[in-house]
Amino acid sequence: MKKILLTAVAVFGFAFANAQETKFGAKAGLNLSNVTGDNTDDNKMKVGFQVGAFANIGISEQFAVQPEVLFSTQGNKIDGPGDGSVELNYINIPIMAQYKVADKFTLEAGPQIGFLMSAKLKFDGGSIDVKDQINSTDFGIGVGAGYDVAENINLGLRYTIGVSNLNKEGDDKNANSNLAFAIGYRF
Repeated sequence: MKKILLTAVAVFGFAFANAQETKFGAKAGLNLSNVTGDNTDDNKMKVGFQVGAFANIGISEQFAVQPEVLFSTQGNKIDGPGDGSVELNYINIPIMAQYKVADKFTLEAGPQIGFLMSAKLKFDGGSIDVKDQINSTDFGIGVGAGYDVAENINLGLRYTIGVSNLNKEGDDKNANSNLAFAIGYRF
């Protein structure tokens, strides 16, 4: 673990030292999320949101790294007897490698770590706190695209699939799935 942390610090240190330009910004967007995997036949997409900040670190004319810190509402709706929803709130930290394929168009991919802030099962009669049943850390891989509509404004589309099991106990394997539409403003 120490080697991974030191490697990450070295990569970011190198990126900042060689960065052509670093811009900071804020972003907000719409989440369309679900939980996939075992026993999820009754799951339906849940609408949520994300809001946070980023640093866009230009490595070259075509390549940048963009770490972000986002508050993200995720989960799923449950369709069937006892309709309800699973509401998962995370602090997500994606680190996206971005490649400029055209003047205003970028493609991106990278890992994401999420820290569970709250987890509730909501239904007609109320809600139950289920945070102790959900793993506190979530890992995912994101892929997406962005388009600069103005010098400081970017529209983005990103799909993130979870690669770690949400459940602390039991045999079921479930993961987050999230499609995000966001607008970002660079300062």
